[in-house]
Amino acid sequence: MKPDSAHQGIQFDAVAAAADALQKDGKQVTIDAVREILGGGTPTAIQKHLIPWRASQAKPARTSNAELPETIVAALADWAQQFALESGAGAREALAQSESDMQALLEAGEALEGERDELQAQVASVTAASHAAIAERDEEIERLQAELRNARHIATEALVGKAKDQLAIDGKDAQLADLRTQLERYVASSSEQSDARLAAEMELVGAKTVRESLEAEIADLRKQLDAARAERGALRAELETLRART
Repeated sequence: MKPDSAHQGIQFDAVAAAADALQKDGKQVTIDAVREILGGGTPTAIQKHLIPWRASQAKPARTSNAELPETIVAALADWAQQFALESGAGAREALAQSESDMQALLEAGEALEGERDELQAQVASVTAASHAAIAERDEEIERLQAELRNARHIATEALVGKAKDQLAIDGKDAQLADLRTQLERYVASSSEQSDARLAAEMELVGAKTVRESLEAEIADLRKQLDAARAERGALRAELETLRART
């Protein structure tokens, strides 16, 4: 009896034909041998069709009801028993092969279950690793955002400081210009006054003493001017350093 449409697309006729070919060639009919001839198919689907095929190959023992002499009957009985044993060998062999095939299927099922468990473990490991990677990524994003906020704050403070320094430098430039103007005016005024004072003091103290006093005053004013220029240069250098950092 043919079974319904086989699992995985394997048909009974194809399995039976492959089994008949193996049996005709004197080869052992196994799941792997049938599968090799078919060029594919799952062991479960092939075994499903091999069971009825093997059952169809088993030949029942023949019995005789003829009345014969006891010696002949005894001999025939021995012969019949031997024949029955021999004729049942095919069925026993088919049964043994079926049990072997079932054992192979069980071992294949256990191997598949082991692979399934291993795949499930791998999936769990990959899932845990992905969760850890996502958490690590979120932490990295938060850290980068904090660094960005800090960098923006530092840049803002630097810009404010630079603006203040620029204002301070501008103020120093104005002070230096004013001091230079005052110095020039003072030098011009001192020069004019020194001539008159020199003439008067030359008569009283002497030209040398008056000129040394005036030169000391001018040297002092020049020191003040140089100090102001040095301060201006330091402020400009500090501003350039701040610009380089930003």
